[in-house]
Amino acid sequence: MPNIGMGELVVVLLIVLLVFGANRLPQIGDGIGKAIKNFKRGMNSDDAIEVTPQSAKRVAANASGSKLEADDAQDAEVVERKNG
Repeated sequence: MPNIGMGELVVVLLIVLLVFGANRLPQIGDGIGKAIKNFKRGMNSDDAIEVTPQSAKRVAANASGSKLEADDAQDAEVVERKNG
């Protein structure tokens, strides 16, 4: 596999400059930097978000005659993550 030299790097940067424009390059770099930072943070974090289905709670509530909520956001309960 050939190495990328200074000439090839300049050509690639000029093409990127022509495609996105000078005004958008700082925004693109900032977005890429934030994405890499969040990816590394996610890879280093061993805490998992636990999701407990509430279907068993709904079945029990329905059997007791109580009203079910129509909100679809209540399908699962999200347990808070431990920061550490």
